[in-house]
Amino acid sequence: MTAWRAATLGSGTALSLALCGCGAGRAPLEPPPASQQEDMWRHLATDADRTRLRGWRGAWVTAAAKARAADPAAVAAAGALFAPDIALDRPVPPAGRYRCRVFKLGARTPGMPDFLAYPWFECRIAASAQGEAQLVKLTGSQRQVGTLYRHDDRRAVFLGTLMLADETRALAYGRDPERDLAGWATRVGDGRWRIALPHPAFESLLTVIELVPVG
Repeated sequence: MTAWRAATLGSGTALSLALCGCGAGRAPLEPPPASQQEDMWRHLATDADRTRLRGWRGAWVTAAAKARAADPAAVAAAGALFAPDIALDRPVPPAGRYRCRVFKLGARTPGMPDFLAYPWFECRIAASAQGEAQLVKLTGSQRQVGTLYRHDDRRAVFLGTLMLADETRALAYGRDPERDLAGWATRVGDGRWRIALPHPAFESLLTVIELVPVG
């Protein structure tokens, strides 16, 4: 584990501090060397999440097939949202308020639905102290919280955790594998972004978060 990753995980990450407001008076973390900045996420991601990120296409193909069989009309109506290879420039949503909704494709266990579409919730994108974009899902019983790291001109990596029920503070990334989340963020249209999370610990083979700016 690199010193940067260890320091980040040990501090609970900037996303936890932003959520609970408990970072006041604490010196900011030193950024990694310039040679590491382009793919900073590689120095932060757990081994399990690197595996999930590498295997995203297999998860997508299997999950999408199950979802189409369960509700072909809903999957077709989503258009570009569920097209795996659509990735436009500017993959990181700008700071601001967003409407967000969550789709779960492909059941992890028998008896679970293969397609779930949740209503719109509230999300926020804000800049971290290190300059990356942070996502906080503000409403709902499952709330994704994490940071978007630039990967290239068309994709960013999301690393974060899942908050449940009435919890008021996010777990530090890397502390609980069942709460850790990793995925690919892309822009799929004008004012429309998605974060695709392959093999989350709960319920689905693929979770897709759609983000649309408010106003």
